[in-house]
Amino acid sequence: MAARAGVSLPVLPRRGFVLVTEPLPPRVRHKVYAADYVADVASDSAGLQTSPVVEGTPAGPVLIGASRERVGFDRTVSLPALRALAAGATRLFPFLAGVRAMRSYAGFRPYLPDHLPAIGPDPRAPGLLHACGHEGAGIGLATGTGHLIAQALTGRAPDLDLTPFRPDRFPEEAA
Repeated sequence: MAARAGVSLPVLPRRGFVLVTEPLPPRVRHKVYAADYVADVASDSAGLQTSPVVEGTPAGPVLIGASRERVGFDRTVSLPALRALAAGATRLFPFLAGVRAMRSYAGFRPYLPDHLPAIGPDPRAPGLLHACGHEGAGIGLATGTGHLIAQALTGRAPDLDLTPFRPDRFPEEAA
């Protein structure tokens, strides 16, 4: 979208998978992250990275993530990624070793090279506002980002200094 407005914003995809188990009685009551999740999010590695994230759902299935790798928009199923997710989840919750995975799905996490989102007005294209590049935290940060964008749209000072998130912080790509 930025390119349509004549500006460059280097948003790139990182592919990630989630395993979905068969429905279970409630045993995982909170989302549980392994400590290496934070390091994986901040990593510049293009290779496969997995760090266990396990979350029970009200309907019973358990969601198992998190993987990330830079493969463009390739949606091919990665058995190494799925195996690593299952192994990581069973290290956190050994009872999952006997549970069937019913399906998996893939998605793409939009990220920017400095691992910070782009939020706010783009001075290179008056009237263009960005709210992108949150990688795996987009859903969790949506409410706060929406609030900041609403403030920008109505001319109010943002509740947070948006300088680190400026869309024009990246050098323009050579044509």
